[in-house]
Amino acid sequence: MPATGRSLLLLRHSKAQQVQGLPDRDRELAPRGRDDALVAGQWLSDPSRALALDLVVCSTSERTRQTLLGLIAGGVSVSDVRFDERVYDAGATSLLKVLREVPDSVNTVLMIGHAPGIPMLATALALDGAGSTEAIERLTKGFPTSGLAILGFEGGWAALAPEKAFLREFVVPRG
Repeated sequence: MPATGRSLLLLRHSKAQQVQGLPDRDRELAPRGRDDALVAGQWLSDPSRALALDLVVCSTSERTRQTLLGLIAGGVSVSDVRFDERVYDAGATSLLKVLREVPDSVNTVLMIGHAPGIPMLATALALDGAGSTEAIERLTKGFPTSGLAILGFEGGWAALAPEKAFLREFVVPRG
């Protein structure tokens, strides 16, 4: 990959509990979600992928925080984590604004967020059709909990825009 190549990983949080009367942002992961987050961490930390995460930008909700903890328990190594209130309940445009603030010294970013923002952003960025045809087909069929889109693009984070990235892979790790 050229020196200017960047990697963006967009992860929808793992499966959360449905609890009557509990504020949405306080919902925790369901047992299946905890298992899925751990398996996603194992998948990401597999040496064959060579994904070194320079930065994680995570929503402030409890379920996204717990998803991150599951990834770390699964073996993911993270250089820097930023919990950003703007990621909670954000649409694709707002998420893109957050990503455009990433310093160019960062090559690989993992953003952990929610539907519909994360799926919409992944689809908008990868619409040029470049990358894995199979991955694009899977992405357009749905983006379930623990869905992970791995995108690549050239240039600085401030220039990230719709149809400027290519989809390397789309997976849904399950425990």
